[in-house]
Amino acid sequence: MVDHPVLNHLTYDEMFWISAVLGGDARAIADLHDGWSHEHMTGAEAVELYRQHIARSDEVLAGLDLDAPPRWWPPAEVFGGAPMSDGREVVLLVLTETSVHAGHLDIVRELVDGHQDLVVTGG
Repeated sequence: MVDHPVLNHLTYDEMFWISAVLGGDARAIADLHDGWSHEHMTGAEAVELYRQHIARSDEVLAGLDLDAPPRWWPPAEVFGGAPMSDGREVVLLVLTETSVHAGHLDIVRELVDGHQDLVVTGG
């Protein structure tokens, strides 16, 4: 078994922001934990879990009014930030978080396989 902290963090973000905050899903709320801690799993298991949470996010987002406020917000002692005003703000945060960590994963992939997909040269 190996660690997949970035992928696990993204999986947790999907559960936290989409299922719990936007969807108000009681099961997701009950499953909340430190997003960087997780059970050890294989790469295939980590990818499958991420896919499951993406599918759940798709279901939540399909029935969501993005102009509406979040259906749930964590208690202040758990998450000190002020509640976001609407679903769009939450979705933008998730997109930003996902793109940042996807960039991190791409850097790791380049270090592992030595290949760069897009190289911009001066001139």
